[in-house]
Amino acid sequence: STYSSKVFRVTFFTLAASLAVPLLGVTILLDCPIDPQPISLKEPPLLTGVLEPNIKLRKAERLWENQLYGPESIANIGDVLFTGTADGKIIKIEDGEIQTIARIGHGPCGTREDEPTCGRPLGIRVGPNNTLFVADAYYGLYEVDPDTGETKMLVSTKTLIEGQKLSFVNDLTVTRDGRKIYFTDSSSKWQRRDYLFLVMEGTDDGRHLLEYDTVTKEVKVLMVGLRFPNGVQLSPAEDFVLVQETTMARIRRYYVSGLMKGGADMFVENMPGLPDNIRLSSSGGYWVAMSAVRHNPGFSLLDFLSEKPWIKKMIFKLLSQETVTNFVPKYSLVVELTETGSYRRSFHDPNGVMVAYVSEAHEHNGYLYLGSFRSPYICRLNLQHV
Repeated sequence: STYSSKVFRVTFFTLAASLAVPLLGVTILLDCPIDPQPISLKEPPLLTGVLEPNIKLRKAERLWENQLYGPESIANIGDVLFTGTADGKIIKIEDGEIQTIARIGHGPCGTREDEPTCGRPLGIRVGPNNTLFVADAYYGLYEVDPDTGETKMLVSTKTLIEGQKLSFVNDLTVTRDGRKIYFTDSSSKWQRRDYLFLVMEGTDDGRHLLEYDTVTKEVKVLMVGLRFPNGVQLSPAEDFVLVQETTMARIRRYYVSGLMKGGADMFVENMPGLPDNIRLSSSGGYWVAMSAVRHNPGFSLLDFLSEKPWIKKMIFKLLSQETVTNFVPKYSLVVELTETGSYRRSFHDPNGVMVAYVSEAHEHNGYLYLGSFRSPYICRLNLQHV
């Protein structure tokens, strides 16, 4: 038996070495598409109290399943809903019927390579004259007539703004008079189709909060140095703009009027997940959709990798973005913040059984409409039942 044990050990280590050495050689020789930087994150907040895990999002219902794909952001005019989808369409949903009213890009659509020409409508808002303002990741800011489908370009991604083009236009928020549009450019290096590279690289590359004046047609850069700025929301008093900094799991605040105009500070730090879009709640606070959760207690992949750039390099030398995405646990989380940034309540769907890849929570008439950047449906949650 001693001889057999030795033979087994020798055989095992020989096989392990025969696999490990070539694999190590390949990983050294292969190029890595990203140059990740170490990021210092605080220990995730404990999921206790109002953040206690629950299954409240499973009370939602799926609407128009398999009739639209990737409804990232949602807006409404009365009871008519509008959204943009992964195939470049701007959709109108009235009396349960889905209608394509416009598209900014052109086909073919359907693959990762198609996105830059197909277009990808992300943030969508309603202006004072009931026109739609749309942020297309590849084409820029547009105004869309919801009745005729006519599109008007406001800011093109081809336009140089302080010497740089826009690479990843993401979300927008509009003043009540329609004069100012505040929007995010998530990266000066990566496009939307490479958002996972942007998260994993962790760099603060480019301009991130911008202001467009619809009267003067001027664009100003307001904030730089953020890591994956994402959703934006004006305060009810329109004195500041909140900017979600996805990679850092926090929300920054930039003052656009008043005594602190031009200043910035932290609104919410060390959130329990990666914030995507942010929208007003009827209570005067804010709904924040989390595209991934930082478990505590438990294992958080983002936190584990944050200060280990060498592991990130190994991963992306060997695996595609789509493969890596499939390893990220599906866990949907929506939190409601108070007007001062404290947590009021949270809705969870562990494993994303009913609601997967949630990107936005839009409140209308007692319901929370949940957008998703990957799922083929919109979910609706009755707030009176949770």
